[in-house]
Amino acid sequence: MKFFFYFSFFLIIISISGCSKKDEKVTILKEKSLETQMIEVYNQGMQEFERGDVIYAGRKFSEAELLYPQSQWAPRAVLMSAYGYFSQGYYADAINDIERFLIKYKNHPQTDYAYYLLALCHYDQIIDEKKDLNEIILSKKYFEIIIKNYPNTEYARDSEFKLKLILEIMASKEMYLGRYYVQREKWIPAIKRFKNVVKDYDTTIYIEEALHRLVELHYRIGLVEEASNYANLLGYNYQSSKWYEQSYKIFNKDYEKEKIKIQDKREPILDKFKKLFK
Repeated sequence: MKFFFYFSFFLIIISISGCSKKDEKVTILKEKSLETQMIEVYNQGMQEFERGDVIYAGRKFSEAELLYPQSQWAPRAVLMSAYGYFSQGYYADAINDIERFLIKYKNHPQTDYAYYLLALCHYDQIIDEKKDLNEIILSKKYFEIIIKNYPNTEYARDSEFKLKLILEIMASKEMYLGRYYVQREKWIPAIKRFKNVVKDYDTTIYIEEALHRLVELHYRIGLVEEASNYANLLGYNYQSSKWYEQSYKIFNKDYEKEKIKIQDKREPILDKFKKLFK
């Protein structure tokens, strides 16, 4: 009886061990099969993308990611889906894919590209600086992230260039609002807008006009000393500017008269030429 008991126990152990190895083998086979399926679906997505059907390609890439999210192909599928949507102007779908990528695949080697594509999605939606303020702010935010966190990449170089354009757009908006308030004789809100340009956008093409407007408005409301300070700042940095000349006229009321007198005293060029032959 003891022999029979030990023999039965031995058979059970072998059976369990055999099942465990069998299950492990089946699991490995299933994983390999799953990755193979994923690659096939991914390639289908690439084929559809190359044909120009980005909607169907996006679905295939999403299907590939869901099949095997642990695979190295999964994050690539998300980025390909996002790029496909972006290339055809489906910005909301592209943004959804990229934001999911940034949350799900943190510290991925292509995170810099993800941020760059996200910035472009917002940047390309800027049509009117008077209306698209949210897109301007978001694109600026993501370009700054790229420049700060990935400074030695090709994306950083292009981000710096586009960030300069965004600053021009934002300065343009401030100038537009400032002129709007001037037309309605709302001096204080206008001053605030022009000060924003001087403070935040001093590298843009609008800095000279903004300084002149501050000279003009401060002088108008009786703050002559403040007007003079802004005029000195304008003269020190942009003395050859037409806006400095406009500011100079505000403080020198006889400027135009003196200019006319000087011109009257000048001898016409034709008369000088005639004297050479007398």
